[in-house]
Amino acid sequence: MKKLFTGNEAAARGAWEAGVKFAAAYPGTPSTEILENLALYKEVQTEWAPNEKVAVESVAGASIAGVRSLACMKHVGLNVAADPMFTFAYLGVNAGSVILTADEPGMFSSQNEQDNRHYARAAKLPMFEPSDSQETKDMMVAAFDLSEKYDVPVLFRMTTRVDHSKSIVTCEARKNIQDKPYKKDIPKYCPMPAFTGKMQEKLYQNLEKTKDFSNHCKWNYIEDNHKSLGVIASGVAFRYAKEVFGDNASYLKVGFSHPLPMDLIKEFSQKVDTIYVLEENDPIMETEIRASGIACVGKDKFPQRGELLPERIRMAAFGKSKETIKPNLETIVGRPPALCAGCPHRGFFYELSKLKDTMIFSDIGCYTLGALAPYNATDACICMGASISGGHGVAQAFKIKHEKKHVVSVIGDSTFFHSGITSLLDATYNKSSYLTVILDNRITGMTGHQQNPGSGYDLKGNKAPISDIEQICRAINVKNIRTVNPNHLDEMKDALEWGIHCQGPSVIITRWPCALKRLSSEDKEEFPDVFTQKYHVETEKCVGCKKCIDTGCPALEFSRVQDGKMNIIDSCVGCGVCSQVCPVNAIVKG
Repeated sequence: MKKLFTGNEAAARGAWEAGVKFAAAYPGTPSTEILENLALYKEVQTEWAPNEKVAVESVAGASIAGVRSLACMKHVGLNVAADPMFTFAYLGVNAGSVILTADEPGMFSSQNEQDNRHYARAAKLPMFEPSDSQETKDMMVAAFDLSEKYDVPVLFRMTTRVDHSKSIVTCEARKNIQDKPYKKDIPKYCPMPAFTGKMQEKLYQNLEKTKDFSNHCKWNYIEDNHKSLGVIASGVAFRYAKEVFGDNASYLKVGFSHPLPMDLIKEFSQKVDTIYVLEENDPIMETEIRASGIACVGKDKFPQRGELLPERIRMAAFGKSKETIKPNLETIVGRPPALCAGCPHRGFFYELSKLKDTMIFSDIGCYTLGALAPYNATDACICMGASISGGHGVAQAFKIKHEKKHVVSVIGDSTFFHSGITSLLDATYNKSSYLTVILDNRITGMTGHQQNPGSGYDLKGNKAPISDIEQICRAINVKNIRTVNPNHLDEMKDALEWGIHCQGPSVIITRWPCALKRLSSEDKEEFPDVFTQKYHVETEKCVGCKKCIDTGCPALEFSRVQDGKMNIIDSCVGCGVCSQVCPVNAIVKG
């Protein structure tokens, strides 16, 4: 059976074919769809974890207990999961286990462009790098077999183009993998100093054994076409290289990339005059190849940052690009990202932007867009959960300096569950005094509406216990808490003034559904007026002052052909923020 799959769909299919029975992840582009697709297979217990660390720990537990297990995350998520991953490598597996990282050259939806191949070397883990959907599916099956053969979790590195591009995949039946019996084995599974020496020795020995596998496996192979030029490439860079050089080069395709197939690379180097090493991001293969005494051309010629697209390779290799139809740049209108029409964060940021002498520490999510015009309501942003702990550090520093500035931390509901709770606990424990605003839009918004511990449903759509954010805050000793409707500007303004002047840590919870959310029955009961009416402009009242545009809503447009009046287009969902801003009451319901 053949199907057209994205790489993410193929990864899910491969895990299913490999006999996986447990999988956990935290959503993050470009990896999100892997677990969503794996959830469609009834044989697999799939779970959204609160964060990537928890996902890897639960997957390690499932492996130890005897079932094949998979953890998925985007590249920055592996930073969160690194702690258990490094020690999981020492323990080894019982049933096979794979940790999938989706790296993002180009940083389309990420705060950095790290290369997670470094983690394979640091943790001494074998690693696969597929270049298309068929390889993704097949390598996933092989990764579980290799994990059990060498008693080690396997790192599986994908990148954005492999995750989201589609190609034909030949599907096969699910393997009938027998669950492994669980046996208590303290020296294997308890990394105490008395045992870790032997664990480490086993890890190094098994990694040494995989070198032979790397040099002889079907994922690393030579295509002998041309003597003058040879290309060593991994991942999607291999596909790009073939598009650029075609049959005018020989190729060494590296699909199992740690350990590198150094014997195969040395053999290849003797067949060609010049070697190009093409790899996205860091010169990892290039560095190891050079260290072995093999001359090659790498990042001294080809770009290190961003995606290694065919045109960038062609320009670096030949100094010219392929002729294409040139766009008329004068007709292209810039479209910066913006909060959706009806986004519940809009009223909050509109009022937050008015605060004076305030340092605003944001987190990672849709609300990061609060840094852009017209709000300009962000001073700093690091990573998930850092808004609260970072804000705590700022507040303590201002206190040390005797500087009278307010501090506001901004975080979403899913991010609060991910890593904000411990940050807030730090603030209360250390008697900090600043405001945290938790934007509860009832779903994990930016990655495509995945459920979280506060939504009342699990990954498969079954009802789940709701973790109440206000109760959690009270449990970790926050005394000053308010929950508000962010679309009511007076209420929002009053809450912010209250919050920044509280003694001790304070929390405001803005509670209103994402404008794109498919409402649950509980949502409809709690928010009976949500998305029920639209607004329009009474043009005879409108004076064209454009004050409503300061809300940043994309449903508003200024019409020069209608005597400089405002207009509201069909994307309006009736949040009413613009009507509260209008000084002449020209924006009304209906």
